[in-house]
Amino acid sequence: MRGDSEDQMGSVRWAFRCGSWTPTRCEWLFAARCIQPEEKERIGQFVFTKDAKSAMAGRLLLRRFVCEKMGLPWSQFTLGRSPRGKPYLAAPLQDDPASLIWSFNLSHQGDYAVLAAEQGKQVGVDIMKTVMPGSSSVPEFFRIMTRQFTPYEWSVIQSAGSEHQQLAAFYRHWALKESFIKAIGTGLGFNLQRVEFHLSPEPPTQALPVRLTTMHLDEEEQGDWVFEECLLDEDHHVAVALGADSLPSPVPLASPCPFTLLSFSELIGPASPLTEEDPTYWESFSTKVDAPQRQRDVL
Repeated sequence: MRGDSEDQMGSVRWAFRCGSWTPTRCEWLFAARCIQPEEKERIGQFVFTKDAKSAMAGRLLLRRFVCEKMGLPWSQFTLGRSPRGKPYLAAPLQDDPASLIWSFNLSHQGDYAVLAAEQGKQVGVDIMKTVMPGSSSVPEFFRIMTRQFTPYEWSVIQSAGSEHQQLAAFYRHWALKESFIKAIGTGLGFNLQRVEFHLSPEPPTQALPVRLTTMHLDEEEQGDWVFEECLLDEDHHVAVALGADSLPSPVPLASPCPFTLLSFSELIGPASPLTEEDPTYWESFSTKVDAPQRQRDVL
């Protein structure tokens, strides 16, 4: 999965494995100094270390991207969130048109945080880990989620084979829908049954992403949307939605590239502190448990 996305013009795909990251005191306190104070406070309120690590990795991925790809010094820009939670560059406003055409999005679930960015396209990314439902059987889980998919999609999911294969198909569809919702910035109010995916006959792998899945919106195929799918490992499915050009002059779509897996030292490579060190931040983090008991039982 160590791809060449950092060298791909107009396209960035980064991943960080926060599930296997066990921060030292020094790492956690430095990371906390390198994000905006309001984000540091928000992350400090998480009950479980798993969630805190994922959120911290996400903020660092965003800042690394803006710093490296948009050319802004780490300490001289501010990230904001839309009312729907989509990250954006709040300040400074850019005079250089090249910096305006980047669209970027973030997702974290399971063991990874991922960032996808594209020039001249709308972009949304979602990652899902295939896990057994914690408190119900697979058929009961599917019954609860019935309204999230169309009858056609359910027929594909439930004909996938074993229960684990059905779950993998379920999470694959879910990641696709979420990537589209995140790209258009609509949020939870969108009726997911308006969107129907017709999966690529070629299953996603850990090699080069596939782009053969198509989307129907209100029963009409949407030819101007492209969906990339890949696996980070056998349990983590990633979907990237790439929408219509956001520029007057169309930008050709870059070739698909795999996600680049970053180490912690690479993640914070260009970082510089925004605030003073706060020792109590480590004390609070180090007393948390990793995840809810039910999640630990399933794992």
